[in-house]
Amino acid sequence: MLHKVNIAGLAMDPASNTPIILLKTEEGDKTLPIWIGLLEATSIASALQDIQFDRPMTHDLFKNLTQVLNVHINRIDICDLKENTFYAEIHFASEEQSFTMDARPSDAIALALRFHAPIFVDERVIEKSQGGKATGEVLDDSEEGKKWAKYLEKLSPEDFGKYKV
Repeated sequence: MLHKVNIAGLAMDPASNTPIILLKTEEGDKTLPIWIGLLEATSIASALQDIQFDRPMTHDLFKNLTQVLNVHINRIDICDLKENTFYAEIHFASEEQSFTMDARPSDAIALALRFHAPIFVDERVIEKSQGGKATGEVLDDSEEGKKWAKYLEKLSPEDFGKYKV
């Protein structure tokens, strides 16, 4: 089952200085934090705040190319989580055909924002994620691992307040 999500916020993980995007289901109260790269976070933030640059960034360039080719993005799906790596699919359509491409979730989200396309997360991804409401097994039973497990369990949308959208 797919859940439609919205971006609840962007924040920096204080321990690793890595950006985190927080997705929240439209129905229910399920959240999904995804650690992303700094460049992708910048691209997502600029799209959320409708910031225009003099020269196109990579995601803007891709959008420009697809528009010239008359290809649109219908939706993106965050479809899997394997070994702490999230997977996404971008669903494209043109007059001639529809097709799907594998992508990193951060790139897919950056493009979805530019195309005003909906973002979906597979139920299995939410269940597998540390940030979901499902109970999970902590694989790292070291003190550091236990600290991170507690940190992730307590994440809420309010924790992302600095970059709340």
